[in-house]
Amino acid sequence: MRLVLLGAPGSGKGTQATRLKEALAVPHISTGDLLRAAVAAGSPLGQKAKAVMERGELVSDEIVLGMLEERLGQSDVAKGFILDGYPRNLAQANALDALLNRIGQPVDLAVQLDVGTELLIQRIAGRAQAEGRADDNPESVRNRLRVYTDQTAPVIDFYRGQGKLVCVYGVGSMEEVSQRVIDAIKGHQPAKA
Repeated sequence: MRLVLLGAPGSGKGTQATRLKEALAVPHISTGDLLRAAVAAGSPLGQKAKAVMERGELVSDEIVLGMLEERLGQSDVAKGFILDGYPRNLAQANALDALLNRIGQPVDLAVQLDVGTELLIQRIAGRAQAEGRADDNPESVRNRLRVYTDQTAPVIDFYRGQGKLVCVYGVGSMEEVSQRVIDAIKGHQPAKA
């Protein structure tokens, strides 16, 4: 099963990806984790990314896609993967789709975790307080959520247009949300060739 997890900051993507990797026995691939690992390892792509980050710029889609392609070439993804944190916009969705089709691993399903704005703000504020992050005040969180909505709405439509999108209500205990996600995945299993 090849999944893309979509959801606003605070929707529980990372939590659900961790739980799903156990249930589905496939790796959880976070682009943020890939980036940090490549920089720490000093790989060629990691060195490029580090130089970009040291200039205070965002790492290009080309570099992130290169890291994803390297990761997707590893043996543990043969049975599938859970992609978290990518794609974040329509250009990335198109580039990812082209990459996955080229390597013969197209996305089976995109799962959107649906959580209301006010609850997202509460979750992020609670997380910020627990982690001692002063930058996650309610107004900055609202702005991040607006940016997410503006950039990600086309990605949601992209997967909906392919018939690969399921929306899951992301409120409740971790176990309840996990069960909803698993039920949604089971309800949309691809036909076996």
